[in-house]
Amino acid sequence: MSLIKKKKKTLELVRERGYISIDELALYFDVTPQTIRRDINQLADDGLLRRYHGGAAHDSSVENTEYTMRVGHMLVEKQRIAKAVAAAVPDHASLFINIGTTTEAIAHALLNHTGLRVITNNLNVAKILSAKEDFEVLIASGRVRPDGGVIGQATADFFKQFKADYALMGISGIDEDGTLLDFDFQEVCVSQEIVSSARQVFLAADNSKFGRNAMIRLGSLKEVDCIFTDLLPAEPYMKTIRELSINLIVAS
Repeated sequence: MSLIKKKKKTLELVRERGYISIDELALYFDVTPQTIRRDINQLADDGLLRRYHGGAAHDSSVENTEYTMRVGHMLVEKQRIAKAVAAAVPDHASLFINIGTTTEAIAHALLNHTGLRVITNNLNVAKILSAKEDFEVLIASGRVRPDGGVIGQATADFFKQFKADYALMGISGIDEDGTLLDFDFQEVCVSQEIVSSARQVFLAADNSKFGRNAMIRLGSLKEVDCIFTDLLPAEPYMKTIRELSINLIVAS
């Protein structure tokens, strides 16, 4: 297959799946991972896709990747982050947990805790945590999305009734100036209420979220008490984090 055809097919696969790993592409084209990395770098430099550690994704500021693709994307990194977040949450705490595959990983990591009280707009999180008899889990009302997220004005109003110890938040993108970005306006409205109703805000974001584009502004890093990630962010982000005096935990 010619280089041009291979690059065109790579773009088709990335757009179809949302995210694809280097190993998958190497197997598909029967070439070395090094060759795929070179192709991905060239396509990313041309602005045709977004490269991540271990793979590539279709980058859109108006539409998020399909849920089934997001679940497997950066899975190991999400699990490391989830363990770090869980270690920072004490037993018998009250928690808000929002929509996202990272927060679902956090829910799994919290199963060894005792006596948590959880309020969430994520049906997947509620299902995971309700398995613990000593946990109290409340699910917000509203419109249910295919990915298990619950959104809408009724959902935002539901969170106004509570004040939790911690908000455990996922995010779609983080801009260099510290702006938090997401794709769904109704989801953002709920997340804003979660942030404003929590005593402390923990943001869980793998390295692919730094610099990722999304159209809707959720808030700012200045509203966050601690960031949990898997790799030290690039210097422009570190500068913002230092200026805002935000705690940063890099999960190993």
